[in-house]
Amino acid sequence: MARSIFLFNTHDLPHRAGEMREYELDLKITEAVGVDLLSVKPGEIIEVDLRIQSVDEGVLATARVVADATGECTRCLKPITWPIDENFTELYYYETSNTKAAAKRGSKGKSNKEEIDLDEDDLSFLDGDDIDLEPAIRDAIILNLAVNPLCTEDCPGLEDKKGENWEYLSASQTQSLTDQRWSALKDFPLKN
Repeated sequence: MARSIFLFNTHDLPHRAGEMREYELDLKITEAVGVDLLSVKPGEIIEVDLRIQSVDEGVLATARVVADATGECTRCLKPITWPIDENFTELYYYETSNTKAAAKRGSKGKSNKEEIDLDEDDLSFLDGDDIDLEPAIRDAIILNLAVNPLCTEDCPGLEDKKGENWEYLSASQTQSLTDQRWSALKDFPLKN
């Protein structure tokens, strides 16, 4: 099985609190990262400016994630590009028997040496010297995407009958179409 591009080896970082290293990563992804309408497509590059610091509990990773998501406008279906520039900070705990036991007990039972107040699912652990950046990068990208992306704020969308974009129709066609069933009331006199 091939090694995930999101795994980062921290072997060069000494296990002394205060030590720091910085890296520039270009991750060429193999599967889409995002939502159905808007995502970073396979084959695209996600740039990660990563800083890792050694702390008492583990490794603190701080990163800036830069990428371009592509998709379609939800109103007119025109292709759009959505720039992503987001930061994240994640603490990866050293795997010790005390840490694992405390994580399994959760916040109810505390270890004498360590107090971990998060659920086990919320914690990230080092796997040997490796940290898995995928959940943090996915969160940074997905939480920055629009749920209903638009090409412009005032996108007119598509015309009802022919499905053409209102933006490209001539001036005579841009008049709002009226339903023929209401045409008899067009000249109906209204009293003030």
